[in-house]
Amino acid sequence: MVYERNNYMGQQFFMKRGEYNDMQRMMSMGMMFDNMRSCRMIPYHRGQFRMKIYERENYGGQSNEMMDDCDNIQDRYRMSDCQSCNVMDGHWLMYEQAHYKGRMMYMRPGEYRSFKDMGMSGMRFMSMRRITFYEEKNFQGRSYECMSDCSDMSSYLTRCQSCRVESGCFMVYERNNYMGQQFFMKRGEYNDMQRMMSMGMMFDNMRSCRMIPYHRGQFRMKIYERENYGGQSNEMMDDCDNIQDRYRMSDCQSCNVMDGHWLMYEQAHYKGRMMYMRPGEYRSFKDMGMSGMRFMSMRRVTDMC
Repeated sequence: MVYERNNYMGQQFFMKRGEYNDMQRMMSMGMMFDNMRSCRMIPYHRGQFRMKIYERENYGGQSNEMMDDCDNIQDRYRMSDCQSCNVMDGHWLMYEQAHYKGRMMYMRPGEYRSFKDMGMSGMRFMSMRRITFYEEKNFQGRSYECMSDCSDMSSYLTRCQSCRVESGCFMVYERNNYMGQQFFMKRGEYNDMQRMMSMGMMFDNMRSCRMIPYHRGQFRMKIYERENYGGQSNEMMDDCDNIQDRYRMSDCQSCNVMDGHWLMYEQAHYKGRMMYMRPGEYRSFKDMGMSGMRFMSMRRVTDMC
């Protein structure tokens, strides 16, 4: 975690492995301050996660004990706010808004009677998140808990044979650095590779994963029949189960995602291999390890996933 002020005070921003070449990029990712004064490493944690949250300062008001992620404490616990907490096990991120949005705060094991003492006066916290990977099926063996994207899980696990998604939506990848074939995972328990493969996964190990952020607002994507924005094009704002039937397009080989997060599928009716598309320009899918694939249907990733 990096902090706005000295001595781990003020606003905070979570940083994972990667390169952050300027402040504009970091601020586009959610950072809400323009200089870093202190930083703290988040240790790797094995074992259970436990935290008790309280509606008021000094452990007052309604309370609830948590052992997994929560994307909205108001919906789950009917709590309008969280102003103090006791972290018994594990490391957590707390967010100002539901669905892991807004300002954040890192919580390591300890007692927090008032967030004001941490330079967080006036903030209310509404959500927490987590996904866990396991080396063996049925959630056995070594595990790796991930709070965000991970470009190389081999640093933590020799293989991954089961997974538990506590909340939200994720893409897992066949190779490091978000390359190769992909598989969409929503909240639930995936106890072995056989189950995942019966659901459409076409590879037998997971090497990297990416969290799909919650998106509010419209969805817009422009699809092109050929690479480098060539051939016929069409702008989409909703799901399409067959681009050949709707647009008379025989293929999609490049696209520009303006708003929202999308899944593209190799076959009509959301079947076959898939690819996750976040906002950005995609001149050639070959650069993403998808050489030879044609995409025939597209679906928005909504908060209902």
